[in-house]
Amino acid sequence: QVQLVESGGGLVQPGGSLRLSCAASRSISNIIVMEWFRQAPGKQRELVSSISNDGSTTYADSVKGRFNISRDRAENAVYLQMSSLSPEDTAVYYCNVVAMITGLGPTNYWGQGTQVTVSS
Repeated sequence: QVQLVESGGGLVQPGGSLRLSCAASRSISNIIVMEWFRQAPGKQRELVSSISNDGSTTYADSVKGRFNISRDRAENAVYLQMSSLSPEDTAVYYCNVVAMITGLGPTNYWGQGTQVTVSS
């Protein structure tokens, strides 16, 4: 069973930066997309950013120009560089990897989440 482990969260002041990392416990074949979601207290989980197998990326409007997603295929890792953070970015951040698994079809692998708190 593949496990995703996130790291890099923490407490940061408004205007600061953080870099989140998500690494898989073993190689994942046939990755379709790697994603970052977040969930703030009392709110639904939302898609923050994604990077597809062909390298194309998407960003939520609220983070465009401030966040950057990248990946390391060899390490089965995905990263989220966050800058100009505001209190509205406070949430638990989750990574998700969607892979095409023979016999199962598209399969989601979720990380356990990492807390990001933006506060002075």
